[in-house]
Amino acid sequence: MPTIDALSERLTDYLDLQQIREVRRAYFYAEQAHDGQKRKSGEPYVTHPLSVASILSQMRMDHQSLMAAMLHDVIEDTEISYEGVESQFGTTVADLVDGVSKLTHLDFETKAEAQASNFQKMVLAMAEDIRVILVKLADRMHNMRTLGAMPPVKQRRIARETLEIYAPIAARLGMRDLQVELQDLAFRAQHPMRSKYIRRAVVQARGQRKDIISNIQHTLQQRLQQEGLPGDVSGREKHLLSIYQKMKSQRKSFAEIMDVFAFRIVTDSVDNCYRILGAVHNLYKPVPGRFKDYIAIPKANGYQSLHTDLFGTRDITIEVQIRTKEMDAVASQGIAEHSHYKSCGDESPADSDSAVGSYNRARKWVQGLLEMQKRAGNSMEFIETVKTDLFPDEVYVFTPKGKIMELPHGATPIDFAYAVHTDVGNSCVSCRLNRRLAPLSQPLENGQTVEIITAPGAQPNMAWLNFVITGKARSSIRHFLKNQQRHESVALGRRLLSQFLSNYGVQIKDIDGDALATLLAEAEFKTLDDLLEDIGMGNRMAYVVARRLKPEHSGEEIKEASGSRQKPLAIEGTEGMVLHYAKCCKPIPGDTIIGHISTGRGLVIHRTDCRNIGYLRDDPEKCIYLEWADDAKDDYTVSLKLDVVSKRGIIALLATTIAEANANILKIDIGDREGQLAAVDLDMTVENRIHLARVIKKLRVLKTVNKVSRS
Repeated sequence: MPTIDALSERLTDYLDLQQIREVRRAYFYAEQAHDGQKRKSGEPYVTHPLSVASILSQMRMDHQSLMAAMLHDVIEDTEISYEGVESQFGTTVADLVDGVSKLTHLDFETKAEAQASNFQKMVLAMAEDIRVILVKLADRMHNMRTLGAMPPVKQRRIARETLEIYAPIAARLGMRDLQVELQDLAFRAQHPMRSKYIRRAVVQARGQRKDIISNIQHTLQQRLQQEGLPGDVSGREKHLLSIYQKMKSQRKSFAEIMDVFAFRIVTDSVDNCYRILGAVHNLYKPVPGRFKDYIAIPKANGYQSLHTDLFGTRDITIEVQIRTKEMDAVASQGIAEHSHYKSCGDESPADSDSAVGSYNRARKWVQGLLEMQKRAGNSMEFIETVKTDLFPDEVYVFTPKGKIMELPHGATPIDFAYAVHTDVGNSCVSCRLNRRLAPLSQPLENGQTVEIITAPGAQPNMAWLNFVITGKARSSIRHFLKNQQRHESVALGRRLLSQFLSNYGVQIKDIDGDALATLLAEAEFKTLDDLLEDIGMGNRMAYVVARRLKPEHSGEEIKEASGSRQKPLAIEGTEGMVLHYAKCCKPIPGDTIIGHISTGRGLVIHRTDCRNIGYLRDDPEKCIYLEWADDAKDDYTVSLKLDVVSKRGIIALLATTIAEANANILKIDIGDREGQLAAVDLDMTVENRIHLARVIKKLRVLKTVNKVSRS
């Protein structure tokens, strides 16, 4: 069990006396605040914040981080407020403590929603001071080390959260040592028996492989000495979760996984890294396609190293990582290696390029999280977006000007477009990969040059959400569609309400303010636009709202008094996501049409002779009379059924005839044949009924076509 005296002694290595006094003062303050509180294990509660501070001291974190670690639970678990911490220890420490504290004063429907909101709050605090996440990771580390005192159900829940959120964050920040320990502790809690068997097998295999490892290590070290290259060779342990995941995903046995021998060579300079690479390639033959240069192109978390696989003697595969001492330190500690966190001042000359690079990438990632948080609809959507963005592997592609972009494995050109800029993604229409046109859904590969083609009037497609990978792309698409849908719903709601209000001889601008305010208060809406959006989405009937807002002196509807029919609503075809054409009858301009409001979807348009609308046709409150606007120009889908003489080239003949009529085939299908005859079903796009009539006329001229009818 750590003590404050032992911690103080350790801190003398890198903190001055006054800073150590501040840390001790924070400890005694926390001890007094948590007086009488016990952990599940029965220990005094103050041992937890002291242990968290000890973990941070091993990373050589600054005194303010250590003070925040000591105090990180006082706001949450005691009577002490933010103001109390601020008055004693200053605003910086109070902000760090507040960022780590949970949202204890809000009620949530589910545990998952509470966790999502806590994480969302922590991201906002991280954007102000990135040390918040380091304190939180150390807090999670000690909780995982002492997880045995918890009930099994709670152990599994905490372990799953650690694997889904905190271990990937540690990886994203380059803190591999902390990531590996979190993963192995979580694996042990989630799958205790599997962890036990794999651990036992690793210990046994280590003993059996000892001679082979030492021989390879000696051979590598000897070759470096012969070439006059400085470098320390060491064996690299595989951690338990990594072994288990490889066995599961690659369907390999434990023996096959352990047949790969891993080594790390640490040297003094980047030049020597490449010289050592040449030396080991001369010693053992490299495996083709298995060399990766993360020094020239670092990973997103700042990790730098040379990776190569070699064919050893007796069919042994050898994995070798080559890096400098600074790169090795950053690979272990990540952003915590950067002295910026220790002093919160300017970068010192001692900062390595690797550490500064890791810090800058971490800041960029946190800013990206902040942007996603602003676009997310709620905390649950945000945390799901973040989960998809915490990928350990990257692909590296180039812009047309040669700039390198790093994206998660499986990313598509749409992800690339949003990584360049949100506006580029929103206006993307197609792409070129290595100067060739390619689908927007095609996963990118390392080394490709990606060119995005944009158009002024383009906008994101909801189908993109099925294949985009990055959180930024997903949140940006959702944000755009949500705003677009609101705008279109408000516009449609305004038109519908205006139509029904006109039956009382009034317009929206003439509505009585008091009546509107009363209705908005009852419906719990803040503005008229919120009400109009609800009408446009079909959640509230326009005629009911119109009846509530009609002037008191209007009496019965004017239309009823005159016996006239209400004026049809004009459909322009540009109403967007709140207007849907029924798939059962596929209406096109020129057809007589009728519409009904579908809850949550908006306006659904049918042909008036459609069977599916028959039961609503005579109900003026549920059906809306529609007509096509004179300038309704778009491509509309229509289905045709043809009886044709089956012969070679019939599909090509039909396609050519339709293309000559300036129509476009979407789908064509030949059904059952009866002797020489066959039934053909096809979907195509036309502009209106006149255009459709022109296409049908051209088809009927063909000798092989016996009959054409609209489905």
